[in-house]
Amino acid sequence: MAAQKRFQRLVVVTRLTPLEQLIHRCGTRGQAEFFLNSRGQSIAWFEKLHERLQDGVRASLAAVPAELPYVRVERSDLDRFLFSPDDLVMVVGQDGLVANLAKYLRGQWCFGINPDPENYDGVLCAHPPQQVRALLKFCLSERKTAPAEFSLQQRTLAQVLRDDGQGLYALNEVFVGHQGHQSARYRLSVGAREERQSSSGLIVSTGTGSTGWTRSITTQRAISEAMPGVTEEKLAWFVREPWPSVATGTELNFGFLEAPHTLRVVSEMGEGGVIFADGVESDYLEFGSGQSALLSLAPHRLQLLMPAKP
Repeated sequence: MAAQKRFQRLVVVTRLTPLEQLIHRCGTRGQAEFFLNSRGQSIAWFEKLHERLQDGVRASLAAVPAELPYVRVERSDLDRFLFSPDDLVMVVGQDGLVANLAKYLRGQWCFGINPDPENYDGVLCAHPPQQVRALLKFCLSERKTAPAEFSLQQRTLAQVLRDDGQGLYALNEVFVGHQGHQSARYRLSVGAREERQSSSGLIVSTGTGSTGWTRSITTQRAISEAMPGVTEEKLAWFVREPWPSVATGTELNFGFLEAPHTLRVVSEMGEGGVIFADGVESDYLEFGSGQSALLSLAPHRLQLLMPAKP
């Protein structure tokens, strides 16, 4: 358990509901309803989901004590928001919001609230709104250990650094490949071994990501090795569908990565090469011919308050 921190502000992270996104795209509620009706769909489902999500947000905010200042931040504004070292962060929404947030935090504690268990799994946003008061009471107290119902997990992050210093962090996984999901061509170095490859891309996954894209890969390929745990300082890497040819090989296709070791990838993609994290394809680094990138464990971890295991 990490030493207790003093928090001066609560940052509440949310995102637009599907209804709000639809209205934003269409312009007005009436136009959104017309758009759906013209396609044989009803706006009723969107409105019911919107109300459930808003009820969850309202219940979570109602539990914030009056003496604790808070600010609400939308997901789309995270890249412009300045977090303070003494912030406490509450995520209200889907699990993906925690992954979106993780890359911007440097030691701040955070916890996730699931406002709609009927529609959201709550793997990372694992607490109900009814737990907000207890969570805040613990975080703001002087206690040095968590109560039995909570556990502070230091979740491992992956890091990718391009040769010009630009980089990304990922709570789930990093993807290196072609923007159009065509064959990606590159040179992959693992320790002293190097191989030129043509594949559907390279995935480097954390323990948190082992239940997502990684699980799909390991199931399809019948990989029996245990994947890293969520707090384990270890990454798993996979080459998707490597193609054997006179110029490309398939021997380097799966392995594990621990500090201080790295994977080195040199792009041979004239155009369309990209690197992105946690499935957010719109937030990518270009990865064209001659550019190289190092993939490794990140130097910091996500401090995530979770329900204690029974």
